[in-house]
Amino acid sequence: MAPLTHIEAALLLEQLISTPSLSREEDATADLLVDFLQKQGITPHRHYNNVWACAGHYDARKPTLLLNSHHDTVKPWNIEDEAKSSEDAIYPPFTPIRNDNRLYGLGSNDAGASVVSLLTTFCHYHSTPLPFNLILLLSAEEEISGSKGIRSMLPLWQQQGINIDMAIVGEPTGMNIAIGERGLVVIDAHAQGIRGHAARNEGENAIYKALTDIQTLQHLHFDKQSKLLGPITINVTQIQAGFQHNVVPDQCHFVIDIRTTDAYTNEELVSMLQEKLSSKLTPRSTHIRASSISHNHPLIIAAQQMGSTLFVSPTTSDMALMPFPSIKVGPGKSERSHSKNEYIELHEIEHAINYYNKYIQTLANNL
Repeated sequence: MAPLTHIEAALLLEQLISTPSLSREEDATADLLVDFLQKQGITPHRHYNNVWACAGHYDARKPTLLLNSHHDTVKPWNIEDEAKSSEDAIYPPFTPIRNDNRLYGLGSNDAGASVVSLLTTFCHYHSTPLPFNLILLLSAEEEISGSKGIRSMLPLWQQQGINIDMAIVGEPTGMNIAIGERGLVVIDAHAQGIRGHAARNEGENAIYKALTDIQTLQHLHFDKQSKLLGPITINVTQIQAGFQHNVVPDQCHFVIDIRTTDAYTNEELVSMLQEKLSSKLTPRSTHIRASSISHNHPLIIAAQQMGSTLFVSPTTSDMALMPFPSIKVGPGKSERSHSKNEYIELHEIEHAINYYNKYIQTLANNL
């Protein structure tokens, strides 16, 4: 099998852009990726819309490195609406367009470029003996942290006796290495009062109860703080109450956005907040956890040997769902994600492939 080139990787990315793959609707891109791997002489597996493969020389006695990125996208931009509010050209989301060494299209930056770059590296090392096993996972439902994405893969691998020891997550980081990211808990809070007539000052105003809790949140202090991720941040981002000016509201709903760290588990934070607030708190989920890695882990040592820039990521990814050490690194830039005219620089794909290839060899030399 001849090695794949960055030119072939870019052509595959064009096919992915041309194939709509919104979260939960990635069937067609999963088909495309399965077909592509088969043509490279690799046996792919599919679970829902997750596509994965094991490199040759698999040995259960060796540690296993996971190469992961996602092939789902957010919803596309509306060309007509965007064109009305912008003097710049608006490119169609599902039509790959090359212009000035850039490839435009939905998912080009987040995270199609990482998908094709990691896939190319996996093919490069597929038949090469390494001191660790190599597994490629091109996952679904990352953008919504869905139950049929990587969350469904971990128990499947466990049933098959496959243990993942560490991971490289492909996301647009400018090829800098994220050694941690905050977790996220979104809470729906409900303050209960008693309805009454405003003119007679009756009832118990649910807004006032909510405000008391919001003030508590504003000044809340936590005893423990993460050395890597810093303080936990809490923001009230939405509030809703009342239906008429002369009625004291008996209900007030507000939303709390918590960016969590490894100082507490998400469940501990929810419990601690409930003890301090009178409003009823209902977390939408607690599975998006903070991620961090030891400075002396082989993944970090290899990154330092390559002179990589290390940072803490402000955005979440599938790292949050991984119970094993992981780093996040990939071509592109985070600020291009989820925006109109999303694009990747073509040279970024070439650089990413060269980086991933060298990184795998550097990691192998350390194990």
